[in-house]
Amino acid sequence: MLLFCALQSRAYIFATIKIVSMRTKAFIFVVFFISCCLNGHAQSGSLLWYDGTAPITYSAPKSIEPVVKTALGMFAEDMQMVTGKLPQQVTENKAGIRILQYDKKLAKELAKLGAPVDSLAIKPDAFFIKATGKQILVVGSNARGTAYGILELSRMAGVSPWVWWGDSTPQKQNKLTIPANFTTFQAPSVEYRGIFLNDEDWSLQPWSWKHFDPQPKDGLISAKAYKEVFKLLMRLRANAIWPAMHGVTVAFYKVPGAKEAADECGIVIGTSHCEPLMRNNVGEWDENVRGHFNFIDNHDNVIDYWTERLKQVHNLQNIYTIGMRGIHDGSMEGVKTMEEKTTALQKVIYEQRELLGKYVNKDVTKIPQQFVPYKEVLEIYENGLDVPEDITLTWCDDNYGYLTRLSNTEQQKRSGGAGVYYHLSYWGRPHDYLWLTATQPGLIYNEMREAYNHNAKRLWIVNVHDIKPAIYHLEFFLDLAWNINSIAPSTVSAHRENWLKREFGTNAAKKLYPAMLEFDRLAGIRRPEFMGWSKVEEDKAKYKRGWTPVVDTDFSLTEFGGELDRYLSDYDKIKSVVATVEKDIPAERKDAFFAAIKYPVFGAAAMATKQLEAQRARSIAAATPKTQWNSNAQLVSAAAKSTNAYNEIQQLTDYYNNTLAGGKWKYSMNANPRDLPVFEKPTLPELSVPLVSTDAKAPEAVPYNLKGVIAKNASQYTKATKGAQAIQSLGHSMKAVALPKDGSLVYEFDADFDGPVVLRTALIPTQPNDKGGDLRFSVQIDNETPQVCSLKEPFRSETWKKNVLRGQAVKETKHSLTKGKHKLTITALDNHIVVDQWMLDTNADRQFYVFPVSVK
Repeated sequence: MLLFCALQSRAYIFATIKIVSMRTKAFIFVVFFISCCLNGHAQSGSLLWYDGTAPITYSAPKSIEPVVKTALGMFAEDMQMVTGKLPQQVTENKAGIRILQYDKKLAKELAKLGAPVDSLAIKPDAFFIKATGKQILVVGSNARGTAYGILELSRMAGVSPWVWWGDSTPQKQNKLTIPANFTTFQAPSVEYRGIFLNDEDWSLQPWSWKHFDPQPKDGLISAKAYKEVFKLLMRLRANAIWPAMHGVTVAFYKVPGAKEAADECGIVIGTSHCEPLMRNNVGEWDENVRGHFNFIDNHDNVIDYWTERLKQVHNLQNIYTIGMRGIHDGSMEGVKTMEEKTTALQKVIYEQRELLGKYVNKDVTKIPQQFVPYKEVLEIYENGLDVPEDITLTWCDDNYGYLTRLSNTEQQKRSGGAGVYYHLSYWGRPHDYLWLTATQPGLIYNEMREAYNHNAKRLWIVNVHDIKPAIYHLEFFLDLAWNINSIAPSTVSAHRENWLKREFGTNAAKKLYPAMLEFDRLAGIRRPEFMGWSKVEEDKAKYKRGWTPVVDTDFSLTEFGGELDRYLSDYDKIKSVVATVEKDIPAERKDAFFAAIKYPVFGAAAMATKQLEAQRARSIAAATPKTQWNSNAQLVSAAAKSTNAYNEIQQLTDYYNNTLAGGKWKYSMNANPRDLPVFEKPTLPELSVPLVSTDAKAPEAVPYNLKGVIAKNASQYTKATKGAQAIQSLGHSMKAVALPKDGSLVYEFDADFDGPVVLRTALIPTQPNDKGGDLRFSVQIDNETPQVCSLKEPFRSETWKKNVLRGQAVKETKHSLTKGKHKLTITALDNHIVVDQWMLDTNADRQFYVFPVSVK
């Protein structure tokens, strides 16, 4: 039996086996898919590293750093789960796994063993694994790299990175092998890769101090809890964190043992855009003692405050945030005009650098530092603020996944490089999304690849309110940070498919894969948190707390055959798939399946049902005399479905918190963060009969009625210019097309109508990535004069709010058609133009929400 394997960066191998029967002289060819753990008997041409009897053996250097020690401990626990035996440390000549860490003294020996010593010498956090005779050689370029190499063996044995956080229990194995010629070298694409634990008030924080590691002090995320976070980051090959920093949470540096836990896991501590010089202002600045957080009027106290922390952490691994905002997520105090803001912030940076030079390193250019031009700070930076070139410029998205700026040609030359602060969750206007994680993977890919192409390679930090809801998306983000080329526009969806195979097996993944892609589409059309068409941070004089109430959605009950029912029907279909697959999930993976698949799918579907069936009930009531409400079966049924959906969310959440994994995750899931209106019971007509869903079914969506309409997805072009890229899992179409500047898409179509029409062009609501830039595109039908449109919108304008809530920017132009053949040309006049869908309509006043085009 001959075995040939091509190892991917994912934990899967495709293999071809040729079996020779000596008795029949017959040749049988079998192609099959197996995991890297390579179950079954050791084959000729493979290296057996667990034989089913003796424990796995390994050797390691006598002197190892804490992160390597932690990794070895994790590996030992993993292998005990997989094999039932703890690995044993032995001498090098007896070890099945030989672990080394690069240094110059070992270079010649490593070179003889086939290690790429030149690459190991210059690439931090890298590792090399090779099958050498009867041993597996693991070499790290530094301590973190060595740890990642050790944990790569866990992956190869079938241990998911989510073994603890996702309850992804590994399967028992009676054999572990790798190909005899196996070799892999891996190094990070981004230097610092990590997370920002933010808006933790309703999930991670209460779970930690109330349940996982009970504390006498409210809000204390303990070192024990942080250690589990750090260990997950190690498994995901991340090395940085901005710790939780809300006022209800004890500040990181006040948590006993927290920094030591980070050091044990090789995690570098940084802080957010409003926490300069490692200070958590919300938890550490006491106005009663120190006065106002005002650099102008309370200068000495502010300087003393920063100095205290630098004296405490000067010899630790940190990334220092430079600059100053308010105590929390607000503007700098004591300045009003743009010139005052710029002058003051320039002085802040100058004095902070003096402090760093005095207490951390005289050569401040050797200290990792970042400047985060977030919200109003971007305007100050663009007003001429001088940020020393060794400081990393950490660019930000607009809180909804669309990057606002990236380095221009000159900025890309800075020695400090650039980074990105990205959001997978957010608290703020126009609406929070702190329940489920539903950012489309294609959007993450498009924005982060664009950032990387603009030399943002120093630091990537992603905002998550909690880890478990972000389980897939967080790994997707960090996989890109580890290997930017591991995902391409045409393989975004394959990444999810491979993830599903690893977590739930090939058979389950085959059924789940199309269902989860459909989930990405439906959530991309409208996030579950946005289904109330309500907003936050609006006029407090008009709305209590500035929260607008839930109102009818833009989904139509009648247009295009009933788009509201079509949306609900599509959710029902994927629920059915999930429910069917769940029956076949092994007992040891049931908990993982519930948290990663069932809860978000069923929760999002229930939210859609709650809001849309309530809308239906209100619509029926408005057209029916009140005396007939109780006898209207369809109205009562709609109200019942809406109420039942609300109750379903509560039941799912109760199971999550109190039953899942034996109650392990109590307090970790909150189905109404901040108690926003969208999470409340549905607003229904007042009925005095029991709310029972009867056999009076709501009208099902019928095939699209496209009279007077022509609609297409952007990817359905007739031809495209060079550089056009269809990006999977992006947009309502799930295949939006990114165009370079001056790139075009051409569509040929037949019109069976004539006269005036409106062209609605839907694009991904990106932002200009350069100072003063624009986002223009043109549309042209046949030989008419091209009409130019711009997507550029001021931050937090009403149109910007509408765009980010719907995930599309829709621009309308007027045209005139004759019956017959025509050609539509869409041309990008600036960079960062991504076209999603378009629609020609004879009814300029049509009220609808979803473009009537299938993604099948």
